[in-house]
Formats: sequence, C-alpha cells, structure tokens
Amino acid sequence: MSAHHLPGDPPVPLFLRRSARARRISLRISALDGRVTLTLPKSLPERAALEFAAEKEDWIRGHLARHPGQVAVTFGTVLPVAGRDLRVVRGQARGVRVGGDEIAVSGDRPARSLERYLRELARDRLAAASDAYSAQLGRPFHKLVLRDTRSRWGSCSSAGALMYSWRLILAPPEVLRYVAAHEVAHLQEMNHSADFWTVVQDLFGDHEAPRRWLRENGSQLHRYRFTD
Repeated sequence: MSAHHLPGDPPVPLFLRRSARARRISLRISALDGRVTLTLPKSLPERAALEFAAEKEDWIRGHLARHPGQVAVTFGTVLPVAGRDLRVVRGQARGVRVGGDEIAVSGDRPARSLERYLRELARDRLAAASDAYSAQLGRPFHKLVLRDTRSRWGSCSSAGALMYSWRLILAPPEVLRYVAAHEVAHLQEMNHSADFWTVVQDLFGDHEAPRRWLRENGSQLHRYRFTD
C-alpha cells in the first residue's frame, strides 16, 4: 500500500523510490497496471517529489483515464480463469470450487483465497506443459518458480531454471502453453534467433495467435488486485 497519494476523487497512489544514480525527479506510469512511480535522488526531500507530482496531476490523471481500470477482486467480480469468465460468489463448502460460470469461495476474504488457488492451478498447468515440452525437446529443466512479474511472462536461465508469471492462468490455455514452449525452447537456444523460433514451432506449432493475444491483451491480466 502506498503511503503517498495525489488528493482528489479518486486519490492516486504514488510510489516513491530513491536511486543513487538519479540526478533529478522522474515520473513513470506502468503500462501494465497504471502504477505511478516517482524516482528521486537520495538527498532530495520527499516533499519535492510530491510537489512535482502535484504539478503533473492533469497529465497523470489524463494518462490514467486512458488506462484500463483496476479491478479489486471480491464477491461479484467477473474473473478470467484459463480463458473462462467466472463470477466470484460466496461458497458454503471450504476452499475454492468452480461450477458452471461461477467460482465459489468460502469465508469473508475471497481475494487471498483466490490468489492461492490460482497460483496452485498455474503451477500445475505450467509444470505439466513444461514437462511435456521438455521431454519432447529432450532437455530437462532444473526448477520451476512462479512470480508476479510486471515486465515479462517467463524466463529461462542458463542453469535451466524456468520462471513464469502466475497470472498466465488468467489467459486462455493456449497462451499459457505457448509461453511454456517459448521458455523451454530456450533450454536449447538461449537467444531469439531463427533457430530458436524453429524450436518453438516444432514444440508448439503455429504460435502467432497466442503471441498476438499477449501483445494485445496481456496488460489486462494485471488489472486484477488480490488484496482484501
């Protein structure tokens, strides 16, 4: 939770970070989730950064008005899960259950429970896809981790560690599988050369549609806030 805000209706959270390399105040609005970050030199008072943001308020609010609105996940929210739109409802049984076009959550704090459920589901789906593509390629990976990354959907280290954004579970299944194929392909080609894309094609098949979906819709997956 940000400690600073631009006052108004609605208030705009401001995130301040200090950098030893900064020589002046810089302002950035994330294209993924609309997060407003002010970077300032270490010796500059916070007051100066907040005054700078106040001067830029019209620009900030204009930019945010063109950005997809944030969605706080709660009862009644329509949430995409593996490409299906499910309405979050209060459940009687313990845990999280999917039925029809609803996802039922017990208790009074659905966001945290849903995030745990979605992370587990993402791990199951991504592990299964990665195992299958790794076996197809004949190159094992070392480990698989999930994060809530803002700049990439996945990565593969030279040591064979795969990393994925758990928010891929909010995308259609073929998009999740494409990202898995993409990262597993890096076990053989640690680059984005023509040879790399040939490996992706061999593993996944035609990948243009899921790549295009991520370019056009990926930022929408970061709209959903899982905080009660």
